[in-house]
Amino acid sequence: MEHEAEQSPIPIPIPIPDGSYPSNSNRVNRVKKLLFRRMLVGIKDGRFFLGGFYCIDKQGNIILQDAVEYRSTRRSSPSPMEQRCLGLILIPSSCRTSCHVDCSIEERLSLLSLDEK
Repeated sequence: MEHEAEQSPIPIPIPIPDGSYPSNSNRVNRVKKLLFRRMLVGIKDGRFFLGGFYCIDKQGNIILQDAVEYRSTRRSSPSPMEQRCLGLILIPSSCRTSCHVDCSIEERLSLLSLDEK
């Protein structure tokens, strides 16, 4: 029989009486504001993925839902873009070159502000 390694328990956040959960940092709050927004992510091989931001892990890997892949059909510039629907995808942080979120100017400024709220 193989010996199974003991795993540390996963902490479960306990809600505050008002129904919200305590946040660990301002960064968590900023990421929460991005949930389910349209996000365009570019990767090293030149492809782009457009989808709803679903989550990000500690390593920076991003999951997009209802994602569509866009890629160039030819190496010459300008070239037409080919697209295909993918659904739920994980984009490793090591492959990511750019990341853009669809939001208003006011929202962009609030996300970029250095003030803690």
